Formats: sequence, C-alpha cells, structure tokens
Amino acid sequence: MLSSRGDGRNAAIANFMFCTGIENSIPTIQNGRIRVDQMETCGHYERWREDFDLVEELGIHFLRYGPPIHRTFLGPDKFDWEFSDLAFAELKRRDITPIVDLCHFGVPDWLGDFQNPDFSMQFANYAGAFADRYPWVQLYTPVNEMFICAVFSAKYGWWNEQLTTDLGFVTALKHIVKANVLAMIEILKRRSDAIFVQSESSEYFHADSPAAIGPAEIMNARRFLSLDLNYGRRVDSEMYEFLMDCGMTKEEYHFFLHHRLKQHCILGNDYYRTNEHRVHPNGHTEAAGEVFGYSEITRQYYERYRLPVMHTETNLVEGPTGQEAVQWLWKEWANVLRLRNVGIPTVGFTWYSLTDQVDWDTALREQNGNVNALGLYDLDRKIRNVGRAYKQLIADWRDVLPASSVCLVVPIVPPSQAGGAHARDQERDADRFKEGEEGQASSPELGP
Repeated sequence: MLSSRGDGRNAAIANFMFCTGIENSIPTIQNGRIRVDQMETCGHYERWREDFDLVEELGIHFLRYGPPIHRTFLGPDKFDWEFSDLAFAELKRRDITPIVDLCHFGVPDWLGDFQNPDFSMQFANYAGAFADRYPWVQLYTPVNEMFICAVFSAKYGWWNEQLTTDLGFVTALKHIVKANVLAMIEILKRRSDAIFVQSESSEYFHADSPAAIGPAEIMNARRFLSLDLNYGRRVDSEMYEFLMDCGMTKEEYHFFLHHRLKQHCILGNDYYRTNEHRVHPNGHTEAAGEVFGYSEITRQYYERYRLPVMHTETNLVEGPTGQEAVQWLWKEWANVLRLRNVGIPTVGFTWYSLTDQVDWDTALREQNGNVNALGLYDLDRKIRNVGRAYKQLIADWRDVLPASSVCLVVPIVPPSQAGGAHARDQERDADRFKEGEEGQASSPELGP
C-alpha cells in the first residue's frame, strides 16, 4: 500500500476522499441564445465564501470545483482570472483540495460548440494556462461527463449544437475526448504528479424483450466509447465501424491509441437512478430506475479499465418524508463499501452537489426556475437532512476506513504542503501509484 506522510489529518484524507461539489454547468439552449449558468442561478458568485464555509462545516477536505470557463476563457490566449484567483486563493488558505472541473457541459461563445474542431487545442491551451497560474493544484477533471456532454449536445438535441444525429454525436465525442487528452498532456508538462479523476456517467441498458436485445447490446457497447478513447483502449469491432461510418478518420482514432495516459487516472464514475435504461425493440429508451445499482455497474467498468475507482456524483431529491435522500446516501455508501470489500480499489465518494440545483428536472433544457432539492444545503444555505447524515457519515468513517481496509492510498499533496519536501515525497509516491494502479489486497468486511 502506498504510504502517506505528514500529520494525522493528511494521512487520513489521503486514504479516502470524502467529497462534494459546486456545479459549474454552462450549456447553451434555444439555439445558443440562452446560457444556463448553475453557479449564477444557485448564487455561488455572491456567496462563494459562505459556500466554502459550508464545505468545512461538513468536515470535507475535497471539493469538485472549477472556474466558469465562459467567464474566464475570453479568447485565444486571453483570460480573466479575477474570480478564479479569489476563489482558489481561499481554497488554498483553507487547505481544501480542489478536483478542478475545467469544462462542464459548455464552451465560451467565441468557440461556438463541440462541433468546432478548434475546441480541442484551444481547451488544452486553457488547461495549460490554468496549471501555470495555480501550480499547487494537483487533481483535475478536465472535461466533465464526456459521454453525457456529447449525447445531450449532439444526439438528443438538448444543449449547445442541439443536433440529433450519429454524425453529430461522434464529432462532438472525438473533439471532447481529444480535448481531455490534450489537456492532460499540457497539465502533466507543468505538474508531473497530476492525477486526473474522470467524472463519467456509468450507464446500463436493459433489454425489455428478446426483440430489444440487439439495440440494448449496441447501447451497452456505445456507453464505453468516451473512456475507451480517453484511456487508449481499442474499441470493439462494431464500435470501430460505427465511429468510421460517422466521420472519425483512422488518423483521429490512432491519436487516442498513441496517447495513453491511463496510468495518471482515477476512474471517477457517477450514478443516479436515471443511469439505468429500459430498451424497447424500436430502440426507444426510458428510465428503468435502480435495477443493478452502483456496485454492479461499477464492477463492469472496473473490469474493463482496471483503474482505482471514485464515486464522483450521486444525489436524490429530498421527498415528502425528508428521508428519501438520506436513505439514498446510505444505499450508495453501502455500495461503495461493497466494492472495497470485494477488492476493487475505491478511493472516494461524492454527494453532488453542495447546494440545491435549479432546473435539472428538465436536464437544464428549460429555464423554469424550479429548485431541485438535491443538495446538502438548500439555496438559503440551510443544511438539509442529507447534509446532516453525510456529516455524520464522514465523522464515523473517516478514521475507520484507513485503519480497517487495506486498499490503494492516493499520493495527494494538500494545498498547504504543495511545493515543499512533502511534495517531493508524494511525487515519488505518484510514480509508485502509476506503476501499481492495479495494486490491491483483500480487506475485512466493512459496514452494511
């Protein structure tokens, strides 16, 4: 097991990352006329210090967080870092480790949308500029939910380019994943021990009847495309034909095979009750609810990629009893413990997000102002029942997991120790992390 140096607190947080997030989604809708900015809608631009207070109140030391790209990346080599400087300086002062989310479902107006072939290189330049400005940052999610971003933007016609074709989907996908790979390259040039936490949706498609088996098999193969390309894994033959038929060239495909950065990555995956789908013979899908659940679907992804796992998103609306989200938190946590108990290296858990969200009941396709009670806190920054439950869960398990479970320890340098001798020690640990990405050992049963 990789060792963790430093004081007791740093040793604990390096073993397991309890996390939340402040969402910076910015897709455009209505043919680009309207920008949906969750940070603005949820009041973060005005209340960001208060939001960081809430993170600390929960006992959380890891935060999925990033600057709003449309306000920060103003043109080629043109940046406005004012808000980012304030926010990241405060995170560093508080010793909160950010997992930096650089692109969340949208691009600046000047880049258009994900059909633009210039997006990949321009985004890589942005990632490099960010890493230059904040050299103490180690953890990144360059592009959030690459698969969902491509599907919602170019297959379902909901966001950004609002296309509904396989050609549009593959074009968006190849540009998005290439942007992610190039961004990792640029960040690694500046921070050799950088670690990339992919936050990707984990999906499964259930055949409704024998006639639906074929469509379901295709969808279950397609769900892996973003990560296959990102990790330089050869896609299945049927998916290769699909990519070639929909505009990807052999040269573009070989780019992904030749830029294999898997050894720097954690397989971050997201799971909601909407992630499992019921497939009908005509290819129509509908939400199936929780059928297999997080642990089974994550096992499928882990067996494919053999990387350490982090549960990077989940939530559920607080219902009429006030306990629905609390029960979902317990269930997801039980699934995380199950993965660890069967020897799958699982290094973190996230309730997403810190506060309630707005208009996710229509997947941000409409601006109705509907507050979705999904957060650990409401938009008045009053703690919800699930926030209390998560705070207690963290207090109960923070010191137990490292003591009673032999599993991978991620070589993280907290902001307070970036640049010192500790960083050099952790960089050596990072090399061991890359070499031993499949390293794991059996552990005693934990929890429910």
